[in-house]
Amino acid sequence: MNKKGFTLIELLIVVAIIGILAAIAIPNLLTAMTRARQRRTMADMRTIATGWEARNVETSRYNAAAAGYQGVDQPVDMGSLESVLAPTYVKILPKDDGWGHPFQCFTDAAWASSSHAARYAIISGGRDNALDSNVPLGPTTNFDCDIIYAGGAFLVYPEGVQQQ
Repeated sequence: MNKKGFTLIELLIVVAIIGILAAIAIPNLLTAMTRARQRRTMADMRTIATGWEARNVETSRYNAAAAGYQGVDQPVDMGSLESVLAPTYVKILPKDDGWGHPFQCFTDAAWASSSHAARYAIISGGRDNALDSNVPLGPTTNFDCDIIYAGGAFLVYPEGVQQQ
């Protein structure tokens, strides 16, 4: 009699191998997903800034005839910003970061004031959407870092191997 099939031990070994591979792959997948969200957020922030800078070239002001960062403390509503940037400077203005939280934008003069705003900041609170007022400038390996774009450059951004 010739029996075909797998023994219980062979099946248990295969299941154990699959479990080990999954234990290795899942954390790497989660890290890759978070990095993708960070990169998407940074790309969307550049898009907003490019449109805002293009408008500034024509109007010589970042605010309209509207928790901040280094004196740039006047909040700008994304709807108000969209009304002056889209579709002329940006076809579709990104409003949310990679985690689905709204971007926070600020200028150094109130949005609808007669004063011309000379500086702006675009901020994402990261995964937890909580802004850290004591964040150091430059690259960070903090997995849940704030991302800050102002004056044409990222002031705080994720880089390198990130720590949990």
